[in-house]
Order: sequence, then structure tokens, then C-alpha cells
Amino acid sequence: MTVTMRVALFVPCLSEHLYPKAALDMVKVLRHVGAEIEYVDNQTCCGQPAYNSGYRKEIVPIAERFIEMFSDKDAIVAPSGSCVAMVRKFYFDLDIRPGLAEARKRLAGRIFEFTEYLVDVLGRDALGGSFPRKVTYHDSCHLNRELGINAQPRKLIRGIPDIDFVEMGMPDLCCGFGGTFSYKFPELSIAMVARKCRLIEASGAEYCIGADSSCLMNIEGYLRKHGMKAKTLHIAELLAESLGL
Repeated sequence: MTVTMRVALFVPCLSEHLYPKAALDMVKVLRHVGAEIEYVDNQTCCGQPAYNSGYRKEIVPIAERFIEMFSDKDAIVAPSGSCVAMVRKFYFDLDIRPGLAEARKRLAGRIFEFTEYLVDVLGRDALGGSFPRKVTYHDSCHLNRELGINAQPRKLIRGIPDIDFVEMGMPDLCCGFGGTFSYKFPELSIAMVARKCRLIEASGAEYCIGADSSCLMNIEGYLRKHGMKAKTLHIAELLAESLGL
């Protein structure tokens, strides 16, 4: 039995400009499970890159606009744990207008990361399909540490009957991206992603699955540059492909 709910899409900047397939496949999967999709026109960045770089006063107008655009929606879903964490957690660090305090609180309870929404809201932790490949999973930092989401994507992966899922060593080890961290501290960032990619290769997986395109971009870049065999897939892409959508 499918559950029908109206879902407002929040498409983060990286998804829109560099990894649109992950967002499009998220839409396909949501429709597959019975969700009605709404796209909020004129949505912009949630402000996370500037916030992480220390511009916390400067992003207040961006956050206020985001709150005004989305706070009346029943559910907002995004293919990015880091951006959801920004809205749900870090918006409360901002000195927004008092008149938006209730709207901010309401929004925090209605914005969901994609796998969280499927598993925790819709109760769909096994969609079926087919993907007869060996895969592993990378826990992105904000998704895992700020939102506590780690079991949900694994349930969805294991819900594909013929998939061969293996855990890499230290799956929650940071990939070293961290937005501006990767170019402010390039040597450290490269060392971190090198360690992550060695763990992926040691798992023997053909694909590293993730729920944040930013991490996957960093991992994929290192894998390709160094001739490693594994590839990356956003979990929305994995589910859409396994279902033939």
C-alpha cells in the first residue's frame, strides 16, 4: 500500500548545478512510493557554505527568506543531509526576526533528508528492485553526526534483494571535503580522502553509496584520479536504477 503525501522539494545548490540526476532520481522514487511533488519556485541556497565560513550575520536574510518560503509546507525533502542539518539545527544559531521564530520551529519539524523521509515518515524501508552488485556505504558527517541518520540508508540498501552490501572499515570516517575546508587545508583534506578511498577499495565494493553529493564528488574525484576501480552513486540514483525508474 502506498502512502500519498504532498512533498515540497528542497534542491541544494550542488545538486542543482553539478548533480541534478540525484535530485531527479529522488523525485522518481518519491513518486514511485506515492508522494505528490511540489517544487517551490525561486528557492535559493540555505546559506550553509557562508555559515560554515563564519558569515553568520550575513546569511540571516537568506535564512529568513528560506523560512518564509517553506514553513507552511507539510513536508520538505532534500537529497542532502548537510543542507537539512543546516535548516533543522543551525538556523537556531541565527539571530532572525522574532516574528519568524515559530515558523523556524515549525520548519525544523517538517524538513527531512530523503532516506529519513522514506524510512521514518513513510515506513518504506524495503523498496525491492534489483541491483546485483557489491556496494558499500559512506556515512557523511552532518547526516550521521548532526541528524543521527545512519540506519535508514542501510535499510534501503539491504531492501534490494540481490544486492551484495558490505561495510567498509570505519564507514563514518570523514571524507575530508567539508566545503571550504577542502581548499583552505588541501593537504589535510587530500590525506583524509585518500584514507577513505583506501577503505572503500579494501571492501571490494564496486560502488560506494552515499546520501550527500558533496562527499561523493570528493570521493569520486580521488578514485578517478588515482585509477581506483570503485565508483560512486547517490542513494537516490541507486534506488531509481534498481527499480528501473
